[in-house]
Amino acid sequence: MSQTPLLDEILSDWAELIGDDFQGYLNHCRRMSLCCIQLHDCTDDDVKKIQIAAAFHDLGIWIEDTVDYIGPSVPPAIEYLKTNGLQDWSEEIELMITEHHKITEYCSNQYPLVEVFRKGDLVDFTGGMIRHGISQSFIKDLKLRYPNAGFHKMLAKRAGKWFLKHPLNPAPMMKW
Repeated sequence: MSQTPLLDEILSDWAELIGDDFQGYLNHCRRMSLCCIQLHDCTDDDVKKIQIAAAFHDLGIWIEDTVDYIGPSVPPAIEYLKTNGLQDWSEEIELMITEHHKITEYCSNQYPLVEVFRKGDLVDFTGGMIRHGISQSFIKDLKLRYPNAGFHKMLAKRAGKWFLKHPLNPAPMMKW
């Protein structure tokens, strides 16, 4: 049984669009969600927010077939929240998505999950080279349970193609 049932349920609706990259993206979302939960003393609502944001955070890659994917990742997340009566979470989930590639710390007393989410994604993106206090053994177990399945290779390939077309804007998803 998955440790991320809501995430798995949400992403199942996007499997056809994501295509061959589905397992890699699903596993990335699972790993980074579980890293977030390791980094923060989560309530049940926190866990739900993390899983919802995780499902949508990079989805714009496939929606718009682009590396400039942050903007296109937000509308389906907001639509999901509206459809499921969770509109009150819209601002926080949007920030979790839009700020997850922020290079510097995101400081907010109102929405601490935004920084937790940024850190969780960074832990997984770096393969655990940056751990933010998460144990190496936990990360190793995550990688065994939810293998990369070509996710980072796909990102590198897309980034390379983007760079050739946009050399003056090589990483549009990053922000200070």
